[in-house]
Amino acid sequence: MTTAFEPLQLGDIHLANRIVMSPMTRNRAYGPGATVTDLTATYYSQRAGAGLIVTEGTQPSVVGQGYPDTPGLHSAEQVAAWQTVTDAVHAAGGTIFAQLMHTGRIGHPSLLPDGLIPVGPSAVRAKGHVHTHQGPQDFVTPRPLTEDEIVATIEDFVTAARNAIAAGFDGVELHGANGYLIHQFLAPNANQRTDDWGGSVPNRIRFGVAAAKAVSDAIGGQRTGIRLSPGNPLNDIAETDPVDVEATYTALIAGLVPSNLAYVHLLENPDRALTKRLRAAWPGVFMLNPFTHPEPTGPAALGLVEDGTADLISFGALFLANPDLPARLAAGGPFNAPDPATFYGGDHRGYTDYPTL
Repeated sequence: MTTAFEPLQLGDIHLANRIVMSPMTRNRAYGPGATVTDLTATYYSQRAGAGLIVTEGTQPSVVGQGYPDTPGLHSAEQVAAWQTVTDAVHAAGGTIFAQLMHTGRIGHPSLLPDGLIPVGPSAVRAKGHVHTHQGPQDFVTPRPLTEDEIVATIEDFVTAARNAIAAGFDGVELHGANGYLIHQFLAPNANQRTDDWGGSVPNRIRFGVAAAKAVSDAIGGQRTGIRLSPGNPLNDIAETDPVDVEATYTALIAGLVPSNLAYVHLLENPDRALTKRLRAAWPGVFMLNPFTHPEPTGPAALGLVEDGTADLISFGALFLANPDLPARLAAGGPFNAPDPATFYGGDHRGYTDYPTL
């Protein structure tokens, strides 16, 4: 029986264990030009005991930013700042991937320069609002991407992936979940295009497949992962037809196979049977952030490695509050409780001051 504390080979990358720090937005890129800081390096290096760290969502372009104080990977100063983080993680013996997150229609013009407005597959405004430095702002109707701009956006992902490798990251994860741009192309309510990028299942998966192929061609499939969240209603996504959801994600998995990606990272919905079918359809490493709502993923999730449901298990809030989480899991606890008041923005409190055993 394989356990979560055993190593895993991810292509040519050796993971010390199968416990992953899940990507979590922290809104603390306070350096000039949306850059991370020395505090960011401390935060991630404290958690280098993870088999793999996946960073907070990092925008691949200026227009890809949807929240205040989130970092980018599209400028030289951002690359240089991230290098301090990867150096610190590697010095502590860790492995780290950058999550590339284009938020698409989720965001607000006040977060963008030069009169830019958020973009998306179609001119469909998401219900809800985003927090900005000026307070909560309603989402706006995005500007639909032209076909040429879709191609250019895929190239933005490629450039950001190359920047990530230049910054010392071991790889990248494409954020295809949680209602952001790749997910918007997958979802019928957000993607109402009538060209080759919308409508049918093969057309709706086209953007995600093309982005994954382009990035894997640029930096290597074994340095490229993707995160998916079938049926997740976050950010006004409506994937409500279970037949369409299964058809869409089964086709997407099949479309990703030729790119020989390092892993697929599934943010699970309540349908464990769907998880198992997608896991069976994916021939490579399968990472799972299991559905445990309303509780955060906890120690019981380790059994999902033992029974073969997943190869890797990603922990979110529990890893945020427990920098030495693998050691605590091995010891059976105790566990620090996460403080939601400090999740987004702020200083070192609730960021780098959680105690270790």
